[in-house]
Order: sequence, then structure tokens, then C-alpha cells
Amino acid sequence: MAPIGEDRMGHQAADGSSREDAQNLWASILSEVQSSSASKLSTNRSLLVLGDNECGKTTLIAKLQGMEDPKKGAGLEYYYIDVRDEYRDEQARLNVWVLDGDQSHTGLLKYALTEENFADTLVLLVASMAQPWFIAEALNKWLTVLREHIDKLRIPPEQMREYEQSLVRFYQDYQEPEESQTSSPAPPRGDANPLHPSAPVSDEEKVVLPLSPNTLTQNLGIPIVVVLTKCDAVSTLEKEHDFREEHFDFIQQYIRKFCLKFGAALFYTSVKDERNCELLYRYLVHRIYGFPFSTSAYVVERDSVFVPSGWDNEKKISILYENMTSVKPDDNFEDTIVKPILRKSVQRDAEVVAEDEQIFLMKQQTQLAKQPAAGQPGEPATPRAARPPTQRTPERAGAAQTSPMRGKDSKGAPPGAATEGMLANFFNSLLNKKTGAAVAGKDKAAVTRDAAAELERMTRGKKTVSETNSNDTGASGS
Repeated sequence: MAPIGEDRMGHQAADGSSREDAQNLWASILSEVQSSSASKLSTNRSLLVLGDNECGKTTLIAKLQGMEDPKKGAGLEYYYIDVRDEYRDEQARLNVWVLDGDQSHTGLLKYALTEENFADTLVLLVASMAQPWFIAEALNKWLTVLREHIDKLRIPPEQMREYEQSLVRFYQDYQEPEESQTSSPAPPRGDANPLHPSAPVSDEEKVVLPLSPNTLTQNLGIPIVVVLTKCDAVSTLEKEHDFREEHFDFIQQYIRKFCLKFGAALFYTSVKDERNCELLYRYLVHRIYGFPFSTSAYVVERDSVFVPSGWDNEKKISILYENMTSVKPDDNFEDTIVKPILRKSVQRDAEVVAEDEQIFLMKQQTQLAKQPAAGQPGEPATPRAARPPTQRTPERAGAAQTSPMRGKDSKGAPPGAATEGMLANFFNSLLNKKTGAAVAGKDKAAVTRDAAAELERMTRGKKTVSETNSNDTGASGS
């Protein structure tokens, strides 16, 4: 039997080891929880989309969301994209702000890009290949809007310098994915922000190559991706507007130089043909969340260009100069890519507005009054004896026999007077209809008085014609 003291010491040693094991277990659990919480996707990341109206911004975002029916708004639109990490079973929502293409709404940028979310925001600049003559103007205009807004933000100068240096480091650290490499290197997950990666610990030992000329000369401190939409219009530009290969090379070299100045990536996309949309999504989550990415640059196809940030330089861009014969790389963009004149103007049917009924009738009555009546008053009657004798030919004789009533109606009145009386009664009855509407600024009484006066005038004309005919008859009898 073991001594009592020895047994007590054995129990104390066992209790100490159990406490130590429990502490180690809790420490491992806490460290696991801490590491898992640190690796969760951030919910503060944002995507700011800028571009002209009708350039395809909303349609592109709907495609990235996986939606077929884009919903358009006005002013500053808000969307979100569900981002899921299949390897770590994590999910987050990427905030998306789309600014209206009307520059009068630029004041709304203060709600989308602030001092607090500046480090967590990526900017998407959108232009359309459907109207390539507006590309240069659109890109420069919205970069100016972005720069002016960033200058108004109250970001400390030392913090802004850190943002700028992080973009320089990202550009310098870019490595072209090799065939054996599964993905391009990304900033570490966790507390690090892939949009603004911190300097590595072994920065002194690492050899960093300097930037090539004209690279990041306008560093805004915020990551930018330039997207050219509707690239399926390339074939249309060739057929209808006589665009040639050198024109597309000129456009590409201009945009790549633009991206080089701001350290931006470049995508040619087409939602209609589903071209590079999935690639754009994978690149965005790579830049924003640090997801792996293994696609190399692609500049062969003129409608499927992809240039990641950090890959391009002026030497690679100069390859496009070989196909330019009638244009030069330094030519003005607006003078080279000219807006074509429409060959066929669309003829639209002019809208016909019906005239008011009463106004139409009054015009007809006025025209009728201006026409001279048969035997108009004031015109001296020519005596029948003074008229030259008319020689009746056989044709005239036959016509006289077949038309015994020629020259008078059945009542013996001249035909002109009967016709005028009928027309006067017709217009008078139309003017006296109770339509219930105003008659061209005149009331009913005024219209009735005018009609009565016109009727009286025509009646007097009728009497005068009758008297003239009577006189003629008496003179012939005598």
C-alpha cells in the first residue's frame, strides 16, 4: 500500500496535468475561432460604377448579379452582388453603387464614396463600343469627376500616400501566371485589405523593379477597372461605318495608355454574347476579397481584350502600331474616330391635327362669298339687241333640242342663284347646330349674326339677278 503522502502527491500531479490540458484545449479553440472570424469575408467592400447613360452599366451589373432582367433607377442606384467562397464556405454581399450618367447627379457621390469606405472601394469606369467616338470623352470626363470628388474628401495626407503606395506595390508585385501555376498571388486573407495591401515583412530583401515610364503618373489612391461594353458591335462598325482593323487597334492603344496612367485594368465585355462577364466577376473578387485568379492577359481578339493591372507597359502597347498605316498613335482621338453621318435618315410621319369643325365651315363660307355670282349686282346688263348674232350650227341645234331647260332650272330661276341658296341653307344649318363647344373664339350669337348677314346678302343678289333677267325678257319682247 502506498503511503498517504505519496498518494496525495500523485493526485496533485494528475490535477495539474488535467488543468494544463484544459487550458491548451481552450487556447486551441479560441485561436481557431479567432482565425476563422478573421478570415470571414468583409461586408464593407463597395463597387462604384461611373459612366454615361445608355453605356450598359445597369445591364452589366445585372449580369454580375446573375439576373436576366435589369432594373433601372435614377440618381444614385444601389445594388449588391452575392459573393461566396466555396473553399471556406463563406458568403458576403458586395455593395454596388451606380451613378446616373447625368453630371447633375455627381453631388450624390458623397453617399457612395466617403472617407470611411475609401479603402474598401473599387471604381468601375464604363464606356460603350457601340459608339466608340465617345469613348475618350466619357473616360476623361468621369475620371475628372472622380478626381474632383476625391480631392474634396478629408483624408489625411499620410493616409493618402499610403493608399497610393499600396497601388504601386500591387503593380510592381504582379506576376504573369504560368501554366503550372494554379493562381496568381494575392494579398493574404484576414485583416489585410486586398485593395490596399500592406508592405511585406521582408520588403528590404525583396528586389522591386521601378515602374515603366508613363505608368501610374496619375495615382488617385483607389483601384480602377475600365470596362468597354457592347463589344459585339465591332462587326456592325465594320459593315455600316467602314471601320478597319487599324481603327480598332487605335482605340485599344488609346485606352491601354489611359489605363496605364491610372494603373487600371481593362476589360472588353458583351452581355449579349456573354463575353468576359464571368472573367470580370472573378477578377473583381480577386481584387476586392483576395480570391485566387489564374487568367493571363489577352489582347489578340479585338472584341475580347483583357489587361490586368500590372501587366501592361508602353513596349507591349507599341505592338499595335505595326497595323496602323493611315493613322498615327499620337493623333487626336476625336479626329481619328469620327462620328459617322447617318446615310439613311428615318422619315417619320408628320402628326396631323384635325381642324375645328366650326372654323372649317367658316372658312368655306368665306371662300364661297368671295366667288362672283352669275349676274353679279352692279354689273350693267348687256341689251340683247346689242349682242352679236349667234349663228346656230347643226351641232348647236341638236344640243339645244336635247337640253330644252338649259340656262334655267325647273322654276325658271338661274342655276347659280338656286345653287347659292342651297349652299347658304346648308352652311347656315351646320353653323346653327348645338355642339356645346366654343366656336373659334366667337360665341353662337356672333356666328348666327354673320350667317344671317351672309344669307341676306345672297338673297339680295338673287333678287337682282331675277330683275335683270326680267328686264332682258321685256327688251327682247319689245
